[in-house]
Amino acid sequence: MDNQRDIQEIVRKVLEAMNGMNTASAASTNSAAAGKPVPKVAHVAVLTSLEKFEIKEYPIPEVGDDDILVKVEGCGICGTDAHEFRKDPFGLIPVALGHEGTGEIVKIGKNVKFDSAGKPIGLGDKIVTCMIFKDNPAITMFDLNKQNVGGADVYGLLPDDDVHLNGWFADYILIRGKLGSTFFNVSDLDLDSRILIEPCAVLVHAVERAKTTNILRFNSKVVVQGCGPIGLICIAVLRTMGIEHIVAVDGNPKRLEFARRMGACGTANYREIKGIEALTEAVKAACGGQLADFAFQCTGAPGGHSNIYKFIRNGGGLCELGFFINGGDATINPHFDICSKEITTVGSWVYTLRDYATTFDFLKRAQAIGLPIKELITHKFPLAQMNEAMGVNVRQEGLKVAIVND
Repeated sequence: MDNQRDIQEIVRKVLEAMNGMNTASAASTNSAAAGKPVPKVAHVAVLTSLEKFEIKEYPIPEVGDDDILVKVEGCGICGTDAHEFRKDPFGLIPVALGHEGTGEIVKIGKNVKFDSAGKPIGLGDKIVTCMIFKDNPAITMFDLNKQNVGGADVYGLLPDDDVHLNGWFADYILIRGKLGSTFFNVSDLDLDSRILIEPCAVLVHAVERAKTTNILRFNSKVVVQGCGPIGLICIAVLRTMGIEHIVAVDGNPKRLEFARRMGACGTANYREIKGIEALTEAVKAACGGQLADFAFQCTGAPGGHSNIYKFIRNGGGLCELGFFINGGDATINPHFDICSKEITTVGSWVYTLRDYATTFDFLKRAQAIGLPIKELITHKFPLAQMNEAMGVNVRQEGLKVAIVND
């Protein structure tokens, strides 16, 4: 008994010491952040015309009682950014892009005490933004699918205004509370993981949508078509759920190899297989001689959508998430592709606040089981090389390209 009391006393002292160290560390971080000088101007990569970014200087405004000034540490380049760069489909030029960003709080309004999940937040904390519910600021993360980002705005896709610090392709961004901004304290994640939060949330949401069909299960045979960052993350999310049999379809051997590292047990290269019938047989063979129970279509190519039904068994399911902009019309045969096979189809459009919060745990789980999730970031550029970074993204020379500040 005396030994047991001694052990308990030792454990108590160790825990007290650890708590003291954590408190001291947090205080040190916040103190350091509070003491950092904030410059008078910010540098912003502004898309001023098609395929042309210019680094502009804008004065950093006063931080209001409901606002947060963030020193940007990094931001991933999304396919949506590439579409805006090449064609301006949203009619936003001139615009400060970048919505996969993260950074450190250097100034914070007196009314801002908690993030959108109710977690305390303050100087020195690391932060990511989610949606802007300017028309319905009462929306919370507990509203589940009542409203997703398709009905809201995001930083990085906002019309230019007198503040200008609206996107994460910058060295500072101003998060404005009165706009209905949502944000999360992610100080427990490293920089690369934080840069990947937004695209990972897209796939967490897609898989949650797929689960509503009641077809996607632990023992499902699943096809993921398109192995860019979105498809590769899709495979990772499925693997963290315990789904073992995943077949990846793409035309790039390097991406297919990465798909295997991410958890796919089989692959099919459509560039090496001629015709949809032969490709279907290849997918079937990779599925153990059967068609897939469920499929995720991640390409954003109309031809990809037309083909995906051929890979799915009678009574199977499909989640279409590849079309974040109008990519054109797809041709299918409703009788053969949907009706006679009784395919259950769901569409997925970005994410909700709840999906964002779930993503933090997904990232930790993916790394814990050894998935190379952070290796998705293949290129890093400074802000001054914004045009070069976008060029690498547009030419698909890597997977995830990111802007990382010193």
